[in-house]
Amino acid sequence: MPSLSRLYVAAARDAAKKLVGKATARASLPKARHHISGVRPDLNRMTEYQALLGETKRDMAPAGYIHTLAFPAAMSVMGRDDFPLPLLGMVHLSNHVEYRVPIFYGDLLEVTAWAENLTGHRSGTQVELVVEVHHAGNDDVAWRGISTYLAKGVYLPGLDKPGLNGERGEFRAPLPTALWRLGSETGREYAAVSGDFNPIHLSSISARALGMRRSIAHGMYTASRALAEVGPQKGDTFEWAVTFEAPVFLPTRVCLNIKDLADDDGVWERSEFVGWSPSSGRRHFSGTVARL
Repeated sequence: MPSLSRLYVAAARDAAKKLVGKATARASLPKARHHISGVRPDLNRMTEYQALLGETKRDMAPAGYIHTLAFPAAMSVMGRDDFPLPLLGMVHLSNHVEYRVPIFYGDLLEVTAWAENLTGHRSGTQVELVVEVHHAGNDDVAWRGISTYLAKGVYLPGLDKPGLNGERGEFRAPLPTALWRLGSETGREYAAVSGDFNPIHLSSISARALGMRRSIAHGMYTASRALAEVGPQKGDTFEWAVTFEAPVFLPTRVCLNIKDLADDDGVWERSEFVGWSPSSGRRHFSGTVARL
């Protein structure tokens, strides 16, 4: 598995070169798929992840932990010389996961990652990074994740810039079902269990160097913590989607509301969740968890 820290160092080194070349860059993605075999969930790291995110400690790997395990493969695609967007400064817009077959800490896995759907965005250019995880020797996909990222301020030739028709309506905060108190160390704690040491999450000093006024919480930290609060009713296989809106600047408080919905027989069907700032009322993220 590629080293995330080395990928970030290489991205910092090549950032200026990539940004300078954007005016003449082709609006195309590499056709290559990055494939890593011999991947195993680490029991100690997985246990630390479960403790931090509030997941029940069990042998089955949480969906968010599988994302962290496979994330370096997606990062390595974005770090390629022929990838048209700069890796540093990418904004995480949304995430969609299908957890189809349970994965346990001792399982031998194969991970494949690629990029697709390079499209214009009113604030730049967006792209999807797809990751599939298989059990070794099995063609069935056990876990599939699609992460959508935005290269803010980067416009590639040949890509249309959409209008503002997709603007979300006014948000009215519901009654909270939970209140999170996130300290300034939240980003560093999640980095320790995920391996994602992106500087914008580690400290205000490193975040300001990348244009943020303070450090921000990882999007997948907030999404995974909301998933954990849905609880065991989601079962072992489910679909999980989240859209990120406003960054969570640290330290702060975040209100969370989870609404459970059942079918006609009263059996849990899906949960809808939303997180927002109790001080500004601004929505940070929203999503759903549904049975497959």
